[in-house]
Amino acid sequence: MISLDMLESYDIFKELNDDQLTAIQKHCEMEEYKRGDRLFREGDEATHLWIVSDGQVDLRFELPSGRSSSGENTTVSSVSAQDAAAKVLGWSCFVPPHKMRLSGYCSTRNCTVIRIKKEDILKLFEKDPGMGYLIMSYLVTVVGYRFNQFQDEVAKNMGENIMSSW
Repeated sequence: MISLDMLESYDIFKELNDDQLTAIQKHCEMEEYKRGDRLFREGDEATHLWIVSDGQVDLRFELPSGRSSSGENTTVSSVSAQDAAAKVLGWSCFVPPHKMRLSGYCSTRNCTVIRIKKEDILKLFEKDPGMGYLIMSYLVTVVGYRFNQFQDEVAKNMGENIMSSW
């Protein structure tokens, strides 16, 4: 079982009180993956909120069948347990059309993640709207962070393309 101290150490839960952490704790599942394992696929139903507890998860675009990829050229972003700003994945479970926008792959020797079912967390939010507000406010920050990462990567790639055409 995941300890309250562990949950409290994640930025997404740091503003929650002990009763709220205990309520969340009951719905947490810990899973382990090995390098190259896919956690979820682009287009899958987004059914869980994920927290990277150990290791790193790469978020990638999937190429159409028949096109090879080393993984590196389709990696949009990486989420690491050391990344204090945004260890959270799966915010798509709260946003229509409730589909995963990218695929997630374990990119370190091992990855450990905590998963919480969307239905379970939404029930907690109904019982405790304050908890819902705190968690959703944090998730908006994560979305903004990822958007900025994406913009930086696009700008970098555009600069490289311009330089290579000279």
